[in-house]
Amino acid sequence: MKSSLMTFAQEAEHAAEAAAVNPWVLGGITLGIALLLLLLTYGFRNIHTRH
Repeated sequence: MKSSLMTFAQEAEHAAEAAAVNPWVLGGITLGIALLLLLLTYGFRNIHTRH
């Protein structure tokens, strides 16, 4: 008899393999988010001088 913890661990491992993302895609998404935040920050530069 297998314990429920062992069954859960095996199912979690299988789910992780099925949902694996290519590292280049993950890096591209991360880079895109960083650039978006950079542009957002750049857009609010010198805002204190307008008011």
